[in-house]
Amino acid sequence: MRPTLTGLLLVCLAGAAGAGEPVRVANADALRGALRAAAAGSVILIEPGDYRGYFSGANLHGTPEKPIVIGGADPARPPVLHGASECLHLSSVSHLILRDLVLTGSRVNGLNIDDGGTIDAPSHHLVLDGLAVRDIGSSDNHDGIKLSGIEDFLVRRCTIERWGGGGSAIDMVGCHRGLILDSTFRHDAGKGSNAVQAKGGSCDVVIGRCRFANAGQRAINMGGSTGLAYFRPRKPGYEARRIVAIGNTFVGSMAPVAFVGSDDCVASYNTLCRPGAWAARILQETRGPDFAPSRNGVFRGNIVVWRWRELRTAANVGPDTAPETFRFEGNWWFCEDRPGGSQPSLPVPEANGVVGRDPGLRVDERGVAGGPPGYGADSKQAAEELARIAPKLAPWATDQARERKTLNSP
Repeated sequence: MRPTLTGLLLVCLAGAAGAGEPVRVANADALRGALRAAAAGSVILIEPGDYRGYFSGANLHGTPEKPIVIGGADPARPPVLHGASECLHLSSVSHLILRDLVLTGSRVNGLNIDDGGTIDAPSHHLVLDGLAVRDIGSSDNHDGIKLSGIEDFLVRRCTIERWGGGGSAIDMVGCHRGLILDSTFRHDAGKGSNAVQAKGGSCDVVIGRCRFANAGQRAINMGGSTGLAYFRPRKPGYEARRIVAIGNTFVGSMAPVAFVGSDDCVASYNTLCRPGAWAARILQETRGPDFAPSRNGVFRGNIVVWRWRELRTAANVGPDTAPETFRFEGNWWFCEDRPGGSQPSLPVPEANGVVGRDPGLRVDERGVAGGPPGYGADSKQAAEELARIAPKLAPWATDQARERKTLNSP
């Protein structure tokens, strides 16, 4: 049989990708061929346009010196991947950069990256930069970005909008040493379960300088509920540990921050505007002798502004938790339409809280900004704490962010 022109083109692309030469692709078949052939040092540049169907890659491994790069050829006109069941699925990958892509319209997940089910061999050293993920899934548990079994990763400058009604913008299961930075999460009011969820044994993840607008029932879910077979590691004793949210802004959501089967998690120097029911929740969804109760959380330096009829209580505490181990310190509380009702109901006494004084926030179509010195997302303390904590919990991701000039040195 004589080879077709398309077949010859794919062979040429495969050879170029494998040799580490930049490969420009302009149609779906060429992109699939380049993904199959990618090796250390491959640079796949996707021309502007629409790419339809399911795209995938497995066992794609770069090196620290020669990462695999998959991205838009023109960042000002990123290519659009219109998904089938998913837009892009990568399994068992390492030292890989995804940048300047639009993923939209898939039935299940937008971007799915996992360890191929080999729980003891995670995917690792990944950068997701400048991705736009929107209009994903249905009313079910469908995610904008799904990460399972990932270590050492940076997510920056991403915008995720309108994911599945029961899913998350970014859903992390068993992910470790990650940094999510300068990203935007936006949904319709009352839609979506979470914006950022870290569960299934996730540990050492920092979420910093992000914007959340009506971003699910729990905008940041530190923990959650995971089937025992999916934990990474297998028996960590917690859903989430050392998940830290610093310098973020929230408008809406039923609860901007939730501690769910978590240990040593922190929400500090964030700005919370008009939460729909609670500022924070302390819950336990995974129970058993191998799991400690949700404990040792910190809620510090945040600004919380709400309306009287919208907030049920400042902190909602569920059964089988250890609220007495939590610390509430130096937060600014203000009920904007009833300042005299600004005193929060908390599970433990708060040290150095400010109650009933207008913090002077500015709220417009871009989000929320401002606030008094020493409090909230725009404070000097937020920047200092992010620069101090990120290198400790996610050193590789922090180095990547600094190389891209998005995180100052402490």
